[in-house]
Amino acid sequence: MQTWLSQPVPRVPGTPRPLRLHDTASGEVRPTAPGPTATMYVCGITPYDATHLGHAATYLAFDLVHRVWLDNGHKVRYVQNVTDIDDPLLERAARDQDDWVVLGMRETALFREDMAALRVLPPAAFIGAVESIPEIVEAVAKLLAGGAAYRADDPEHPDVYFDHRASGRFGYESNYDEATMARFFAERGGDPERPGKRHPLDALLWRVARDGEPSWDSELGPGRPGWHIECSVIALNRLGAGFDLQGGGSDLVFPHHEYSAAHAEVLTGEHPFARHYTHSAMIGLDGEKMSKSRGNLVFVSRLRADGVDPMAVRLALLAGHYRTDRSWTDGLLAEGAARLARWRTAVAAAEGPDGAALVERLRDHLADDLDTPRALAAVDAWAERAARGTGGDPDAPTAVRRAVDALLGIAL
Repeated sequence: MQTWLSQPVPRVPGTPRPLRLHDTASGEVRPTAPGPTATMYVCGITPYDATHLGHAATYLAFDLVHRVWLDNGHKVRYVQNVTDIDDPLLERAARDQDDWVVLGMRETALFREDMAALRVLPPAAFIGAVESIPEIVEAVAKLLAGGAAYRADDPEHPDVYFDHRASGRFGYESNYDEATMARFFAERGGDPERPGKRHPLDALLWRVARDGEPSWDSELGPGRPGWHIECSVIALNRLGAGFDLQGGGSDLVFPHHEYSAAHAEVLTGEHPFARHYTHSAMIGLDGEKMSKSRGNLVFVSRLRADGVDPMAVRLALLAGHYRTDRSWTDGLLAEGAARLARWRTAVAAAEGPDGAALVERLRDHLADDLDTPRALAAVDAWAERAARGTGGDPDAPTAVRRAVDALLGIAL
């Protein structure tokens, strides 16, 4: 798939700070330790609807990771998938009497536009599930041959399932007990009651063809891939085992990330799948959970169509810590717009307070598990001093503009 265009990232003088980031598996904030090339996989969209603010908040969080790593001198190999074949996409297409391929292409194109407007640095590889089907078939066949997968006891629909106990480490990422796993599995796309499975928690790898559904011929028989194996295969084949970071929203901790890690570790015999598992929190609307089922989503494209500056949206989302569930309100957006105006006024001045000191504070806060509230407060304090005429450094406005661009992704 085609990714979106990137914006140049300015180089910032001074001393970068190595990134410390929360790891879901250990429950700790600990250092990331990339080599010359940092590697990151972030789970992408299922393109049956437009980009909402929950999506945006997730991709902004990992965009900051990308930027901090770049500031530290790493090249970044970033991979993202698109789940362009799955039940929700087919169900939405049927509901709207739309072609599922056209729907997926249309929403993926809109997602790219939204990401470019928000100045999210693009992945080096933007990969659809459909284009990955030959790789997925090969992986599922390997799991079957090794005994980690089996066919459901169903002569009509002998779907292929993963034995979730095959890795011997299942559950290490989420640290959930079996009751919690069972609840989330049922709520988030699993099929615990499916007859013919060996265990309710075994996850689908290959769904054999049903009448009226798209399918692909393969050595597994005609069918289409399950959800979790898609990310296992795309990540392994482009980053290898033991890459630096797997990221996504907190609703992906289980089942999606737990299973994608288990699949990959059985395929390779290597542990862990990723060295860090990091998850962003949920965005609500006026105090309620934002979800498709509630019909209360706020879409980035709608805000853009209404003339909202994407940088105000970005600032509004960065005002909360990425691991804190938070609510979107009109007031939050107004604060983001006001903050953007203050910052732009400050960097347009002929001189300002010490810019180098602010850059160091920005680096300190972002390196500390992406502490954006403190980072934004530091720029606020600088802008307030500039508004009072404090400081006479003619180089400060340019230095601050470049640092805010490079580290926070905000174009002033």
